[in-house]
Amino acid sequence: MFSAYPPYELKHGNVMQERVLSSAWTFWAKFVLPSVWISGFGLATILLWPGGLIDGNNAMPPLQTKFVFLGVWLLGTTFILWANAGLKRVRMDEQQLHVSNYVREIHIPFSAITDVRQNRWLNSRPITIHFRDATGFGDKVTFMPKQRIQFWRMDPVVNELKQSAGLTG
Repeated sequence: MFSAYPPYELKHGNVMQERVLSSAWTFWAKFVLPSVWISGFGLATILLWPGGLIDGNNAMPPLQTKFVFLGVWLLGTTFILWANAGLKRVRMDEQQLHVSNYVREIHIPFSAITDVRQNRWLNSRPITIHFRDATGFGDKVTFMPKQRIQFWRMDPVVNELKQSAGLTG
């Protein structure tokens, strides 16, 4: 049912039209932002402890500052990984979804979709697609849609995916 190889099906002699649903910023949010945050803020936090960072009077920062930096680094790292590490690149054609984690790609038919939801509380407004059975990426995938200026409204891609899966009446 799920294929790990790209189908090069022909439709009247032409390759089927695919459309990218994910934002072009997905790669940056998934790989670059976590790397920069974890290493940059982490390095600054680590340098605070042995006295690698001192003020103009050659004084070390107070112990409270060290713990605040450590807490912010741990909380920020946890949040960034929770929000971004699982993001996928998603495309669709007339028959199925093409889901990639940038290492491998799987193809999932629309009939496998059981629900589509969007988190409007996060700035990236990620969309999660739930599946009837586990796929190569689990029973759901999350992607960051292309950014649109719309306040508290559902992204049109949510309804489009629901319609493709036959979930709307």
